[in-house]
Amino acid sequence: MAFLNENYLKLQAGYLFPEIARRVREFCAANPDAADRVIRCGIGDVTEPLPAAAISAMHDAVEELAHRETFRGYGHEQGYEFIREKIAEHDYRARGIEIAPDEIFLSDGSKSDCGYILDIFGHQNKIAITDPVYPVYVDTNVMAGHTGGAGPDGRYEGIIYLPCRAENGFVAAPPAEHADLVYLCFPNNPTGAVATRDQLVRWVEYATEHKAILLFDAAYEGYIRDPGMPHSIFEIPGALECAIEFRSFSKTGGFTGVRCGFTVVSKSLLARTADGRSLPLHPLWHRRWSTKANSVSYPVQRGAEALYSDEGQAQVRSLIEHYMGNARILREAAAAVGLQVFGGINAPYIWVQTPAGLTSWQMFDRMLSDLNVVITPGSGFGSCGEGYFRISAFNNRQNAEEVGRRLQTLR
Repeated sequence: MAFLNENYLKLQAGYLFPEIARRVREFCAANPDAADRVIRCGIGDVTEPLPAAAISAMHDAVEELAHRETFRGYGHEQGYEFIREKIAEHDYRARGIEIAPDEIFLSDGSKSDCGYILDIFGHQNKIAITDPVYPVYVDTNVMAGHTGGAGPDGRYEGIIYLPCRAENGFVAAPPAEHADLVYLCFPNNPTGAVATRDQLVRWVEYATEHKAILLFDAAYEGYIRDPGMPHSIFEIPGALECAIEFRSFSKTGGFTGVRCGFTVVSKSLLARTADGRSLPLHPLWHRRWSTKANSVSYPVQRGAEALYSDEGQAQVRSLIEHYMGNARILREAAAAVGLQVFGGINAPYIWVQTPAGLTSWQMFDRMLSDLNVVITPGSGFGSCGEGYFRISAFNNRQNAEEVGRRLQTLR
């Protein structure tokens, strides 16, 4: 009999969002009259149609595949040059950051890359992760065998947890101890917090001093409205030598079901070997991709490229304005009933403190049973998330307004 990867047995319960779906299914089965009233503000999934520019480009690309003269088979494992050049120009050079197209790797989304990146790092690394946090960062390290077992509070041995609380604005400071890999996400999922330039400078200084690497998830950078807030870790001097950045078209272009994102690995980023050599990570990440993947389909890459056209950029801005309008409605409604509210200003998530005496899962049950609204319990993001819940602004306007009305009846 084959042996299994026993690291998976250390994972606690199920992944957060399937567990939420299970509870909602059970509620609807037990309360069929309420099933049609349920509004989902839990998972951060988009609801609005794809931008017209992307749809048109994908139609054209599919038509190309219908003719021998324009047919394409395997593309470049990093993604086609036409999309990587657009990314380099619009997302980086326009902000004064010199990123070459061959330092960009297209993938099916930043969630995937946040897990795949561990393929090129050794098991000796000390991992630091903020708390609360997107569960993928912790769970993929558990799966890879980088942790011990979980304690009573759900925290795993071998991980440095960086508390994010109201007192520090939900932005962790660098730890006093040494870490080799540090996960950062701004704008943050789940808290909606955004790091200032000074805060990111301190993280780059920490990484430089400790020869650490920052794994920077910028999937929601398009939602930053404050002109003084950085959109990329690479806006900070020295970050090209100590950071990897993950980005996604899911929440800006509505590509959650289409699947496309990218990771930037600078050629100047180094890591060490057991015998003390310092070697670049770029060739390793390229080898990982050329061995295990064939990038993203041609029509999807054409759709993503179209988002950088003038028409596409205007349509992306319209999508973001729609979801941020929802965020304003939900944020104001929660605050109006006396709840302590965070986020929802530079991010599409509202982070809400539960009323005194209620755990985050108890609040989940109350919102579902009393208001027929699905939210995400904060404890699912880590022990520091206990006592909070997340409301997602990804919804249509009618649903957002209805949730706002229902919140006014919250007891």
